[in-house]
Amino acid sequence: MFLKRLKDIREDNDLLQKQVAIVLGITRQQYGLYETGERKLPIDKLYKLAEFYNTSADYLLGLTDEAKPYPKPKHKLK
Repeated sequence: MFLKRLKDIREDNDLLQKQVAIVLGITRQQYGLYETGERKLPIDKLYKLAEFYNTSADYLLGLTDEAKPYPKPKHKLK
């Protein structure tokens, strides 16, 4: 799966792959593989990216064009 939005949102925030990789705790090369779709993006990394960019996972996955994140639930799931 090619996640074009990963590259777009990174560039929109004037970040290098290396900087985003540090946030995710991975190498720049590994992050580059996520952007090109050569490696699948694990759900925990998707979650971190959505929080980091203050957007929804649906936006990063291209399922919506609405970049605004969803409201946080008022209660935590157990």
